[in-house]
Amino acid sequence: MRARRTAPAAVAAAIVLLSASVAVAAPATAFEMPFPCGQTWTGTTYAKHSPNPNSIDWNRADDVDDAVVAAAPGTVSVAQAVDKGGYGKYVVIEHPNGEKSLYAHLNRLLVTAGQRIDQAQQIGAVGSTGSSTGAHLHFEERVGGSTVAAYFHGVKYAVGKAQASANCVDTPLAPDWNGDKVAQPTVFRRGNPASFQVHRPGTTPQVVSFGGATDEPVVGDWDGNGTINPGVRTPATRKFTLRSPGTGTIGIVFGSLTDRPVAGNWDGTRASEVGVWSSASATFHLRLSTGAVSRIVLGDANDLPVTGDWDADGVTDLGVYDQATSTFTLRRVDDEGIVWTAQVTYGAPGDLPVTGDWDGNGRTDLGTWTPLTATFNRRIATAPTAAARTTTTLQFGRHR
Repeated sequence: MRARRTAPAAVAAAIVLLSASVAVAAPATAFEMPFPCGQTWTGTTYAKHSPNPNSIDWNRADDVDDAVVAAAPGTVSVAQAVDKGGYGKYVVIEHPNGEKSLYAHLNRLLVTAGQRIDQAQQIGAVGSTGSSTGAHLHFEERVGGSTVAAYFHGVKYAVGKAQASANCVDTPLAPDWNGDKVAQPTVFRRGNPASFQVHRPGTTPQVVSFGGATDEPVVGDWDGNGTINPGVRTPATRKFTLRSPGTGTIGIVFGSLTDRPVAGNWDGTRASEVGVWSSASATFHLRLSTGAVSRIVLGDANDLPVTGDWDADGVTDLGVYDQATSTFTLRRVDDEGIVWTAQVTYGAPGDLPVTGDWDGNGRTDLGTWTPLTATFNRRIATAPTAAARTTTTLQFGRHR
């Protein structure tokens, strides 16, 4: 698990032969490089590389503290935040088919065990913890308990080759950008810069450039003028960066390193506020307009947070989505202060949740986005929990 920045031709040839001798079937998971979209890295190995020469040590110039991202979606099974053992600080992600990926010698972790992780989401930073002799990322793709030859974008990686990351995925949203009360299917496209791509029927998407490849999208009415504006949260700094015509660009540091961002009108004022979802404690931390923080426990560690106005009272409600069972759990508070929760099954395992008012009736509807086909699936009903409903689909975004 040492850093190796170069591999002479003779050594590289020996590595290829040795790698072939320990090869197992290629992974079924559609892995991408464990680095943000467009970055170029070089991976090397050596004969005594543990656990076998299929392990890859990644480097580029001045790479200490560079972002490490998930090579594929899954659930964090190990998040070792204490520097001990050969791997030092490391993360293991278990993917839906039982295959795994491992990321070792990290300087710090941005995830916790049990947390659901999307592809290209930042999970840590390059370091030199454990038995490392120099900063690098030790990376493994595992099938059936064995570390196998790495494949990226469906192609076996040629050890020693400098390669650009194609880990450039979309994340779905459905804000009301133009103030007409109807949600517009949108994707946040990771890149440098990143961009919000807004669907417009019959014409090209509207493109709003904002944020970077490791940022998490968050949108809201930051100035209270009735329309939605872009924002992002940078995991490594815990900073929300919010942009609107009325307030310009503002920054708010809030939450912990492992939290996921949310936004909404928590207290019924005109402007949106920010918040975070903590997977470790299954808790929403909502930052009110006064600066006070409200904490609400909901869901489980492996859920994904969702928000919406489920009862059309002008206050944003909370919810969570279980990807494994395709189940939304929605929470609202009635006029008498009684808390109600309801469960609605919608979508398919592996879908990402997306909520928006599809029909403009003032109540937020449920929906999902299928990454393999880049399809929005929109559940339209008189209320999010109503039994009678219709479904519409729209293919928009970049499929995986």
